[in-house]
Amino acid sequence: MELREEGIPLNNIAVLFRAAWHSNDLEIELATHNIPYIKHGGFKFIETAHVKDVIAHLRIAFNPLDSICWHRILLLIEGIGPKTANDITSEIVDNKRGLQFLRENRFMEKKYHKDLSRLSSTIEWISDNETVPAEQIRILLEYYKPLLENKYDDFNKRLNDLYSLVKICERYNNLEQFLVDVTLEPLEMSQTDAGVADKENLTLSTIHSAKGLEWHTVFIIFLVDGYLPSSYSLDDEENIEEERRLFYVATTRAKENLYLIKPGIEYNPRNYFSQSYSGYSGFSRVSRFLSEGDILKKYVEKWTLES
Repeated sequence: MELREEGIPLNNIAVLFRAAWHSNDLEIELATHNIPYIKHGGFKFIETAHVKDVIAHLRIAFNPLDSICWHRILLLIEGIGPKTANDITSEIVDNKRGLQFLRENRFMEKKYHKDLSRLSSTIEWISDNETVPAEQIRILLEYYKPLLENKYDDFNKRLNDLYSLVKICERYNNLEQFLVDVTLEPLEMSQTDAGVADKENLTLSTIHSAKGLEWHTVFIIFLVDGYLPSSYSLDDEENIEEERRLFYVATTRAKENLYLIKPGIEYNPRNYFSQSYSGYSGFSRVSRFLSEGDILKKYVEKWTLES
């Protein structure tokens, strides 16, 4: 916002990153502070189906009479179609039968009986007001992960978004405020309407999607080994070279100002569901591309932001 106050319009500022999910946390912050943005190279975090699935469960924990969310999460269960989802939702919401309805004997012969029981127990568990949002999501994801694997062929790629959601949640002490922030709509059109020229929007973009474009000021985020270069390239020198070319593309998108950002992170994007949800500090070293040729010492003014 300081740049904007200095007369640099938002549409002349870009934030670049290696993978679309790297901007998840930032998108929530931008929406919370009413900063309009467009995103190139992937869906906006909160618009992805799997994130909507998780948010729907959390909304029910906060408001058990949310019929739209009930319908969504029931359809995730194998064997439940729109009519059954409508019928169950009506009993729970309109007839005030509550979570206990999911455990009734009428479902004993149904193949989804155990899944309904698990859903009921999970919602009951995460509805505890003493449980902080980050722990609520961790509990929920134990239930949701099998549904994710069953519904989405690319579920492994989607896990990083869910890990981001856990990390974002760690900043909140109550579920209500978290739900308010993640459901805020940014002040712009959808990511598919990025061609509107008369709107002043900050640009978020993957490096691949930024090729051929330039901005007055560019921020490159997540400059950590495992992010840029990608964790999937670290064992292959040819892939490392391709990542180096991507880094070059990113740095040359700036006309005047270039900000290179290394976050203080302590988790490994490939180890989300192993060991524990807190991950492990496998990737915390500054990107090797910044370590080469003493780039940081020779050409970069270092700033450190304390949290």
